[in-house]
Amino acid sequence: MATILAVVAAAPGSPATAAPPAGEHRGTLTGGATWLGHIPARWNGTVLLFAHGFGPLRPQDAPSEQARELLLAEGYAMVGSSYSGPTMWALETALPDQRAALRAFEEVLGTPPRRTIAIGRSMGGLVSARQAHDPRGGIDGVLTTCGIVAGGLNLNNYQLDGLHALTELLAPGRDIPLVRYRDAAQAAQAAADIVALTTEAHATPDGRARIALAAALFNLSGDHFRAMTAGGALNRYVTGRQQIELSAGGNSAYNRGVDYRALLASSAHAAGVRALYREAGLDLRADLDRLTATADVTADPWAVADLRRSSMVAGPLRVPHLTMHTLVDELVPVEHVDWYGEHARHRPGMLRSVYVNATGHCVFQPAEDVAALHMLEHRLDHGRWPDLTGTGRFVRFNPPRLVGGLGEPGRL
Repeated sequence: MATILAVVAAAPGSPATAAPPAGEHRGTLTGGATWLGHIPARWNGTVLLFAHGFGPLRPQDAPSEQARELLLAEGYAMVGSSYSGPTMWALETALPDQRAALRAFEEVLGTPPRRTIAIGRSMGGLVSARQAHDPRGGIDGVLTTCGIVAGGLNLNNYQLDGLHALTELLAPGRDIPLVRYRDAAQAAQAAADIVALTTEAHATPDGRARIALAAALFNLSGDHFRAMTAGGALNRYVTGRQQIELSAGGNSAYNRGVDYRALLASSAHAAGVRALYREAGLDLRADLDRLTATADVTADPWAVADLRRSSMVAGPLRVPHLTMHTLVDELVPVEHVDWYGEHARHRPGMLRSVYVNATGHCVFQPAEDVAALHMLEHRLDHGRWPDLTGTGRFVRFNPPRLVGGLGEPGRL
């Protein structure tokens, strides 16, 4: 049972059917997580259960302040939990915390919602995607935005491939740990070292070619990878891994036995890599063989089992699920959508994806968040998906395959 910290009470003598108290509400759950909710002046009967992304464990109930204002104006009530963690990779506790936050919020509402829609951002997209497959129900539909829908095992593996390429080809013989960090400080130092050697390598044709190869393993082009290195995403690849390892109790990623020729061959960016290698006069085949020969990271079975249970989607899709992604996302590549669409068990018409012509992680405009929500509601109301293509920045797009994903070439 939640402890409600701030509630705008109904007037004395109000009937049990009175409108729920408009405004902001907060509470604390028995597991230690906190929750935040907002109720509009005129509730339309729908609750949005929002799952926030990787970062500090603070409650959020909307993608942004601007999106919240738009949604409140349309009559939506919304709630989200902080997650109880204890790490920022909070997949162990996020689902029960979200369910508990919803129950607490429903007590404040005083009447059952007509409809509940789960919305997840980034890591929260994985939380909400798992809700779409959860047999316990309680959710009518799911919208994931820039979500890690291919799951934690895939995320850790392809990022390991890219980091292996950077360190082995740009700093051979240098001991920069890529997995099994003893603490956050060691991970931060490893991240700083990798960012520094990558930044330095940008200055030479050889370096740019090898960075492009690593970028392809990260499911990015070389140009986008350079921009995201400056923006801090490369640092987050390393420091985020330490948080995932802490949550899982070990390392879930492996590259021993991985065929790096096969990985590059499966990449949509392979042609650009080959062109840069030719311009630099480098032997691409030799570098790929070197990566294969020096790949020696093995996974801890218990960590793999933990992430397979907590951080991968499993079972059939039980409610309509809409994914929204930008065409280029440096932290959660759009290739996640392709892997999820191919591997998730779903009936025809249950899963749909929309794409925004933009570059960056979760850089959606508030109106795009609302438009995607309306698209999902149309499917719930009428049994068919409308087409947003050509509306604003929404475009038709076929995402490439996820390089280094489970079951994909090079990691069978």
